[in-house]
Amino acid sequence: MMKNVDGPKGIYEKMIRRKPNDSGWHKGGLYHDNMPFGVPSLWFMSWYDVSTGPNLALFNHARKNAADPEVANNQFVVIAPTLHCGFRNATEQTIVGERNVGDARFDYDGLIYGWFDYWLKGKDNGILEKTPKVQYYTMGANTWQSSKTWPPEDAKMVTYYLASRGKANSVMGNGMLSTKAPGPQDHPDTFIYDPAFPVPSYGGNICCVGNAIQGGSFDQRQMETRNDILVYSTDAFETGVEVSGTIEITLYVSSNVKDTDFTVKLLDVYPDERAYNLDETIQRARYREGYDKEVFMESGKVYKLSLSPMSTSNYFAAGHRIRIEVSSSNFPRFTRNLNTGGNNYDETEGVVAHNTVHHSAAYPSQIRLPILNRSTKSKKKN
Repeated sequence: MMKNVDGPKGIYEKMIRRKPNDSGWHKGGLYHDNMPFGVPSLWFMSWYDVSTGPNLALFNHARKNAADPEVANNQFVVIAPTLHCGFRNATEQTIVGERNVGDARFDYDGLIYGWFDYWLKGKDNGILEKTPKVQYYTMGANTWQSSKTWPPEDAKMVTYYLASRGKANSVMGNGMLSTKAPGPQDHPDTFIYDPAFPVPSYGGNICCVGNAIQGGSFDQRQMETRNDILVYSTDAFETGVEVSGTIEITLYVSSNVKDTDFTVKLLDVYPDERAYNLDETIQRARYREGYDKEVFMESGKVYKLSLSPMSTSNYFAAGHRIRIEVSSSNFPRFTRNLNTGGNNYDETEGVVAHNTVHHSAAYPSQIRLPILNRSTKSKKKN
């Protein structure tokens, strides 16, 4: 790519060739789990940034593993409903993508100046005592909330199982999410992933992509007409449900190729069928047993796939539904897998994959959601 545009030589040529366990990643200032973490920190994140989940994991890592108790106890985080570094873009009517999430303004100056006045000037301003450890914006309820931990301490993990009658393809299919454990019979859902015609990214959690993608939350209904997207939804909720925390996903999958990707997108479905994306994730099958090795798939064999977790805070009001989309591409948000088992970066031709998601007692594909049993008062529902 760089050669084709006569681009400058740089670190990219080396980075694109590195495997995840390459020793080169341990050079150049990147933080690793075995390194000390030695400073009190004020973390600013946003729900539609590219790395909010990993940053929250690092925030928790610092709180748990800092050698100095003062450092461990003085990690604070603020999570806004905006794009990358877009905190100050919040207004009385904050639009992220095309979804109105209400009045998301926040006194960043007051917190930042108070923080540095305390740590750098020694002012006894009580900033540590009056600032919650975690301040986060709950979309849907459109309100700021606070917690001592992330996920919030009263969040309970609830498992929703994937189910269908073997035809979850597109929003017109029969995919479901249910808290009822699956029975013995498997009704797998199969779709064709052609890397020459990937699912295009539409909104999402991005950073620094040169306007190749418009980030944020967008109505995905048109995207969901594609047969290479499996759609699973809950029934409409009778009362509101808040999901705040880390979302875990396990899929049982098979394919006719030696390597492919699986993607998952989490959505809030409105009573009028608008479907707004909240977060998204991906997993390359060859790294399902860890990033220190590559283990390729055998055709037709079923494998357990644990995808990188997602993170959000969203209130699903009465009449709304939780939905996930499963596919094998989200391009250019994520690089296409050419399905060959090769390097991808230096290949020119891909292989069409027939990918399958299984769901039964033996293959309990599922999403685990952090649900809070409390009434979240909405400033504005859209």
